[in-house]
Amino acid sequence: MTPYDASPAQAVSRSSRPPVRLIDGFGRAVTYLRVSVTDRCDLRCTYCMAEHMTFLPKAEVLSLEELDRLASAFVELGVRKLRLTGGEPLVRKGIMTLVENLSRHLRSGALDELTLTTNGTQLAQHAGDLARLGVKRINVSLDTLKPELFRKLTRGGDLSKVLAGIDAALAAGIQVKINAVALKSDNAAELPALIQWAHGLGADMTLIETMPLGEIEEDRTDQYLSLADVRRDLASFWTLTDLTYATGGPARYVRVEETGGRLGLITPLSHNFCEACNRVRLTCTGTLHTCLGRDDASDLRAVIRAGADDAALDQAIFAAIGAKPEGHDFHIDAARPAVARHMSTTGG
Repeated sequence: MTPYDASPAQAVSRSSRPPVRLIDGFGRAVTYLRVSVTDRCDLRCTYCMAEHMTFLPKAEVLSLEELDRLASAFVELGVRKLRLTGGEPLVRKGIMTLVENLSRHLRSGALDELTLTTNGTQLAQHAGDLARLGVKRINVSLDTLKPELFRKLTRGGDLSKVLAGIDAALAAGIQVKINAVALKSDNAAELPALIQWAHGLGADMTLIETMPLGEIEEDRTDQYLSLADVRRDLASFWTLTDLTYATGGPARYVRVEETGGRLGLITPLSHNFCEACNRVRLTCTGTLHTCLGRDDASDLRAVIRAGADDAALDQAIFAAIGAKPEGHDFHIDAARPAVARHMSTTGG
């Protein structure tokens, strides 16, 4: 691969690593940036997007150079963890070039972790390069091990491709965490088996409540499953021990004593996790969202395309972080989503 010209001046040496400068109005340090590199995906998960999506025109999507510049600006301001998301990040043309260039922040010590969330369909061909470039941990979204149900939930997806991708990542030495959305009408009864399977691979497992983002054909009130109820059911036959373990995200973890594995629970609806939020999201259009559950937006694409220097870009970022809300407005409503934008646009 041929990297684009990423200026060495953008890298931060270990000896000059800056302190965290991104502190919101509630005193929370922002140290985690999730970057959506594309709104496109090769699956159409029923709870995530409409079957016939209209994707963004190329001119509205940040170039690889622009993605690098914005992500690097956050690193220089003290962000320690960078996660690439989508849509599906591995369908973005040139994605491995972007990973290679961003990995300079790992080598310099400015960044603790570079990782990604993927649906796994393209993972088999990229796992080796990801490991070589310093990606040590990834999240794979997988809601079922039943091929027919997987095809239904993803509107045509091939489960075998995802399983091959997971195998390739593990063989390359990448730690895998399986993410599953808890769906009352589809995979609720399968969750214990899915957890056992993940733990059998040596992978952590995280369950996520369905999030009310974007207009879809499905009625989310039919699919919503409280993880408080799931945990209570699991505790009826497993021993769940609360852990202080954290990865920087919103999951609260328990250890399943019978399997020896960790289980994370992400509960935006049944249990608000905003009090310690350290995360912001940058979309593939350069829009910065400081809260997943609100329609806040700061247009950083306009800032850099207007020719802003690094100081002006930093000021735009500071202003956005300063306006970060205390908490989100998630709720389940059959009539409308809590937030209009789709998760595939925001970045998972």
